[in-house]
Amino acid sequence: MIRPLLFTSALALAVLPAASVLAQSTPAPAAATRTEAPAAAFTLPALPYAFDALDPAIDAETMQIHHGRHHKAYVDNLNAAVAADPALAGLAIEDLLGRVSTLPAAIRNNGGGHWNHSLFWTLLAPVGQGGEPSPELSAAITRDFGSMEAFKTAFNQAATTRFGSGWAWLIVADGKLQITSTPNQDNPLMDLAEVRGAPVLAVDVWEHAYYLKYQNKRADYLTAFWTVVNWDRVNRLYADAQ
Repeated sequence: MIRPLLFTSALALAVLPAASVLAQSTPAPAAATRTEAPAAAFTLPALPYAFDALDPAIDAETMQIHHGRHHKAYVDNLNAAVAADPALAGLAIEDLLGRVSTLPAAIRNNGGGHWNHSLFWTLLAPVGQGGEPSPELSAAITRDFGSMEAFKTAFNQAATTRFGSGWAWLIVADGKLQITSTPNQDNPLMDLAEVRGAPVLAVDVWEHAYYLKYQNKRADYLTAFWTVVNWDRVNRLYADAQ
């Protein structure tokens, strides 16, 4: 699970009177008390690789915009939404998502966007550096989907048929692997998700994730996605979900 400055300068108000008598009888005003705003609750995580590390599957410009603009906006907006409600101060992102149906839409949209992207970056790795599915994960995929190819076909189908913007997920629920998809920035941790579970793999199918390189060809993007999956990370998430 991912667990996930404004500064106010005080001005010195010291006054140095010209006459010594005035200096003795009139003390200089005390300096204003320095105050600092609390640190932001959530921060934008650094990418675990260079912007161009996923080429040719995902280009550097897409990564720069996706991470530095889209994800950053989710973080900034989430912090603003949390700061507006003192009752939410100090809560972990997973705690917010777990009761998001009771919270403002800004928490749902931006909290989901922050959590989803923070996970997504770790699920990607440069070509040839992502490892392979572990024996345990491979066995579970065969048990629950019939074969690795059948699993990829079903996962791509969920991602391709997600209308508009959203995500496709591989989750562990009730001891089994399941494929699901969510709209917008929803995820399977949310109390309002149609299917809840522990995510172990995800793909972002918002157009900003692929449009510069693939335009409207989402299927081509998904084919390339499999070349940069970080199976080492997926294996750890699967083991943690058992």
